Amino acid sequence: MLPRSENGLPFGFRIVGNCQNDRRLVDWSAAFLAYCDCDDRADINAEAYLSAFCFGGEFADLLSRTGSPKGYAGECWSGWLWFDIDRDELELATTDARRLAGTLVERFELAGDELLIFFSGSKGFHIGLPLAVCGSPGPSIEFHSVCRQFAEQIATIANVTIDSGVYDRVRAFRAPNSWHPKTGRHKRYLALDELFMLTAVQIVELAADPIPFDLPPIAKPYGQAVRDWQTAVASVRNQNVVATERRTNGTTTTGLNRSTREFLIDGAGTGDRHRRLFSAAANLAEFGCSFELAFALLSESALDSGLAPAEVRRQIECGLNHRGAR
Repeated sequence: MLPRSENGLPFGFRIVGNCQNDRRLVDWSAAFLAYCDCDDRADINAEAYLSAFCFGGEFADLLSRTGSPKGYAGECWSGWLWFDIDRDELELATTDARRLAGTLVERFELAGDELLIFFSGSKGFHIGLPLAVCGSPGPSIEFHSVCRQFAEQIATIANVTIDSGVYDRVRAFRAPNSWHPKTGRHKRYLALDELFMLTAVQIVELAADPIPFDLPPIAKPYGQAVRDWQTAVASVRNQNVVATERRTNGTTTTGLNRSTREFLIDGAGTGDRHRRLFSAAANLAEFGCSFELAFALLSESALDSGLAPAEVRRQIECGLNHRGAR
């Protein structure tokens, strides 16, 4: 069953062809279902995208009037939180997708069939978590930012890298079953067992053809998921308050925060080192810090904390991008 907004945000956009083509206003739920069902109207043998989020009348008016979602800064919503894993090597992407799916199942005590898992048709995977697990949060101006914060928290726990760009408010996201022009494959639905039991080569072979699939039943709220969402909301709102204060005071920041200073001096313990390094890099990004400088400042403490060199680099990059892309 497809989560639907009861808050007056039924609209989305559809792109047929590449992302330079027109955004067409659609009923998002109807369009999404058509792609899941391999409906003839979806034209699944074409490259196609749907908006990652849903919108209300204000968005519909803007798109109808200008032909573009550019400049939209209003409310958005989604029944799904999407994770996008894209690696240069498909074997690595498969490992990360399994790790992320396993973390979601374990942390939120899911049966597994609540997740929507897709091979992207090229080098990655898309995993959809039903936000009913988080208590079906309603739309807001900051909804997309909370999704990003929540997803980055989970990715850090799972120790995987995700594409944080998919949480832009008007982001286009490849439609289920649609055709990938570079590979000739389709964005292919996978059951949880298929993700874990099939090899990367076998998964690619499956994507030669689209497949209709049923959506999972609406998931029930789970306490840990609700708390994780509330933590993400609080984090985003705190960031917004700090940013407003800085703009009002005409300054960007008064100095490194205490956590960053402590990490530079003492490092961090095993259970907290990933988060502390990520947070310190994000703090440095507020100063426009380059990767080279951030790495020089943070790597010694991170390595002393027991992190592998590759993980040190990854967490610093994620932290810098986390702040720099907002």
